[in-house]
Amino acid sequence: MTVDKMRFAVLTKAKVAEVHERPLPEIGDYQVLVKQEACNICTTDYGQWLGLREHQPYPMAGGHEGAGVIVKKGAKVRDDLEIGDKVAIAYNYCGECDPCKSGATSECTQVKHEPSEDGYYGNFGFADYCVRDSRVLIKMGKDLSSSEAAFLEPLATVIKGFRKLRLKPLETVVIIGAGTMGVVNAQAARAYGCRVIITEVMEDKVKAARDMGFEVVNAKENDPVKKVRELTNGIGADAVIVAVGVSQANQQALEMLKRVEGRILLFAAGYPVPKLEVDSNYIHYRKMELIGTYGADMQDFIISAKLLNEKLVDMSKLVEATFPLDKIQEAYEVASDPASYRVSVLL
Repeated sequence: MTVDKMRFAVLTKAKVAEVHERPLPEIGDYQVLVKQEACNICTTDYGQWLGLREHQPYPMAGGHEGAGVIVKKGAKVRDDLEIGDKVAIAYNYCGECDPCKSGATSECTQVKHEPSEDGYYGNFGFADYCVRDSRVLIKMGKDLSSSEAAFLEPLATVIKGFRKLRLKPLETVVIIGAGTMGVVNAQAARAYGCRVIITEVMEDKVKAARDMGFEVVNAKENDPVKKVRELTNGIGADAVIVAVGVSQANQQALEMLKRVEGRILLFAAGYPVPKLEVDSNYIHYRKMELIGTYGADMQDFIISAKLLNEKLVDMSKLVEATFPLDKIQEAYEVASDPASYRVSVLL
């Protein structure tokens, strides 16, 4: 079967998602044609749909949590990528600039966030077919659903955060927030051999996290700072991962840490912008580290794939609902509900 067109979801303005069609680009020597099977709606996607990220341009053919199957490959694509392989998508990078050569592929200076020739921004994640550079594809286990394999990218961002946090086995890690990315952080930290405590205010998510076997503090019923200190015999956490972008979570993180040498990972962004009120002496005398993280490098994607493929983490319970591409507007409505985990668009 010859494929010469692609259908894809586009945000044309806040609260408006449409399905468009365009000719499929020709496949280069180092590219493959992927029959994309699933793309999950992430916080960035539905944030723009809600109108909270108006700094991002339109029309946005977004989506970056995708997985599918190779159906055609260019003449010079490496041998380990074969037709029929299940793959998930990492970030574009050139491999030639100084950041790429040093391993910081997410900081590639040659990747330009410019519109396509026909005027679309984004990665065309919500497309039934897409031409991809072979270097950005990671092989995934065929026994994973494509919706689970699509967690390659969000899990990779967690691994990048862990590298910066220097997470070690047996450490006590508190994760503020049991939303999708809070639970992804929690699953990965457990796989790394840490004791994990999650704090959460929403009853459904408290229950869901407990059902996944986590130690959870219901922050609606308990003061989360006092409860964390109680659970750690008054010591506090070695590290706190802030997985919700709200000011109150930032302040709680400061108070949950152990007396000295504690680390806070500011994992989540928030709109409106969260505040962090702390004086430099407080950080100085407690030898505290405040660490920012964003994105992921290829080394993080490789570890992410290992965790997923070897079933060291289980993302199946984080797929809240699935929708076909033609119901993309409805999919965004469900995804933007704070009570939802990931919504997967089946392509």
